[in-house]
Amino acid sequence: MGSGEALPRLAPPGYAQDQEPYRSRRIGQEAVEAEGTGRARIGSVRSPLWRHGYTVHGPQPRSYDYAFPRKKLLGALRSALASKIADGKLTIVDNLELKEPKTKLYRAALDKLDVTRTALIVENSKTLSKALLLGARNLEGVELVLNNEVHPYDLLRYDRAIFSAAAIEQITEMLEKNASKRKHAAQAEAV
Repeated sequence: MGSGEALPRLAPPGYAQDQEPYRSRRIGQEAVEAEGTGRARIGSVRSPLWRHGYTVHGPQPRSYDYAFPRKKLLGALRSALASKIADGKLTIVDNLELKEPKTKLYRAALDKLDVTRTALIVENSKTLSKALLLGARNLEGVELVLNNEVHPYDLLRYDRAIFSAAAIEQITEMLEKNASKRKHAAQAEAV
């Protein structure tokens, strides 16, 4: 942003900005003559010591993004899947293909699976078809995600979770591969 541009009224977090020396709009003339007045020498009216001067090390625009630790995210995913299984709200189907990409057909299929409220449909990225994408996108309370995009929040937010066999196979493989080394050692000793 240039010095003449105003910040938006309701700026999102990270847009706070204070005046720096080069952004201060006041002219660089001397405020008081250097000699003969009995006052101290003052270099500039933009000095941070003066009113309307710039701020030293003030806030600057920055990002508040936070990358959640991958191991904690996978642990949460493992826990959310276990919770769905314990509640009996996780369904695994062979595939999610239907003859036509019709929303009515997908609604009927979900009704057969006793989905009355909301549902999360998880499909493998390799077997995702255009028919599934078109048929499921307009269903109210239903979201279609790929197996590599499944988030623990989504699993907990939706009442039912419907996984294709290929998607659940890849997710379990990924969770096993990224399991804690201590847990593997403890399981090996127990056996």
